[in-house]
Amino acid sequence: MTTPPSVRRRRSTASRVTAALAALAALALVATGCESAVEAQSGGGGDDAAGGEPQSGGVLQVGTTSDLVPAGLFTNSSQTTDVLVGQVYDSLIDYPLDSLDPQPRLATAWETSEDGREVTVDLRDDVTFHDGSDFTSDDVRFSIETWADPTWTVQFQRTAAAVTGFDTSDPNKIVLSFDRPISNLLDLFDVMPIIDEESFDADATGQTYVGTGPFTFESWTPGSKIVLNRNDDYWDGAPYLDGVQINIVPDAQSVVSQLRSGQLDTILGMTNRDAESLGEAGGFTVHPFEGSERHTYVGTNVTNPALKDVRVRQAIALAVDKERIVEEVYRGVGRPISLPWPEYSPAYDAEKDATYSRDVARAKELVAEVGDIPTLPLEYSTALANHEAIAQIVQDNLAEIGIEVTLQPNEQPDHIEKLIGGTFPGLWILDHAYAQYTPSTLAVTAYPFNAEKNSSNFVDDTYKADAVAAWEQVDPSSPEAVEAYAKLSDDLLENLFLIELSTTTFQAVTSNDVHDFTWSKRSEPVLAKTWLSS
Repeated sequence: MTTPPSVRRRRSTASRVTAALAALAALALVATGCESAVEAQSGGGGDDAAGGEPQSGGVLQVGTTSDLVPAGLFTNSSQTTDVLVGQVYDSLIDYPLDSLDPQPRLATAWETSEDGREVTVDLRDDVTFHDGSDFTSDDVRFSIETWADPTWTVQFQRTAAAVTGFDTSDPNKIVLSFDRPISNLLDLFDVMPIIDEESFDADATGQTYVGTGPFTFESWTPGSKIVLNRNDDYWDGAPYLDGVQINIVPDAQSVVSQLRSGQLDTILGMTNRDAESLGEAGGFTVHPFEGSERHTYVGTNVTNPALKDVRVRQAIALAVDKERIVEEVYRGVGRPISLPWPEYSPAYDAEKDATYSRDVARAKELVAEVGDIPTLPLEYSTALANHEAIAQIVQDNLAEIGIEVTLQPNEQPDHIEKLIGGTFPGLWILDHAYAQYTPSTLAVTAYPFNAEKNSSNFVDDTYKADAVAAWEQVDPSSPEAVEAYAKLSDDLLENLFLIELSTTTFQAVTSNDVHDFTWSKRSEPVLAKTWLSS
């Protein structure tokens, strides 16, 4: 049994015990035989100061610091879209926060053939979309085909595209065919929202969003708010809340002030320092999204002549004071890293994870070996409140070893567009996710890591081959799979096309009138059972 994620908690949330290796063995069993349906487990929750029975009614006022970008709805790149997707849509399965033991949602059971090239999925027969149409196997097919379409640039595009055949003759069952086994199909089932084919064209413009989730979409006022209403016909029971209003508050200090004044009930996008202050003030609860780790990194465009030499990238990795970032910026919520894997992952190796501990003297030696390095841009998103402070620390650390950088703030949509297109000219700071899933997912899925096309424009035949070898494991927790993951780690450390800084978690802060606030492994707030005390 491994230990849970190493994050220091500022306020207690519901305690969890992790049994990661056992859970991964259970995941392997799913990949080789029949999985019986089991009761779904909810995510972690926050303090329930008032106790008592849940009360119905009220609209939860949520504050976020970024607006909706319809074209980026499924890119997992905005807290606003995470809130929207998490309430309007359902996925086929849910992973618990402390394991990869899949729990039924819209899928009730699944069975994989011995060769891993066919998966049969049983579906619920009592689910309707918000427009009243029945949920069927054709909706699963359409959702997978949409995610496989490069137009939408979703991070699971390669996994969805690996499905080569669909049998939807039974509306309550779908049979998926593959040319080869893939180890992360259940990751796709967890992350992919089930979408409605009839209304999907409107999704692309923000006119409407039709899912099967606990809340229905009413309206979006750009730059202002998104209004969601209770779905009284929700298959898992109607929510207690009458609705959810997502308020767009671009300034991180303003979102904190509005929580303090009672204008908002829940906020995301504040700095960790502000979250800590709110937690200490009383009247508020801080929720670190444990089990849904995020990883802060410095990205590098390896086609930039100044960054093409791996010694420069190594010098950056050795120069950055990761401990300072964790303590000062993230207020101890996290730990320094050299590799992305959380401690419960089968890919985790403590010795390798310490490869690039701070060593200023060695960093200076590497810079001296390379010679003059021109000034580089270091870009960050203005929508991520912690990142300006991180950029300043990185700038100071690099100046210490003779590398000058200029800070360049970007609006979040522009920052994500550069990430997806691989058009950052030099260095950038951002968070990535997906290391909390099956390790192969990172190398075939995430924008910064995808071996076929990544944000750093890094191309390497060995890395491509190692990514595919990890992806094709039938049993993702077998010794062979662990060996494949070790090769991925070696590739990342040797080539260092992105430089990991710290593992941390997103945080939300709620007033103590908010109860049973939870989240998913996807970092989406889960409000289906949330309630407000009067």
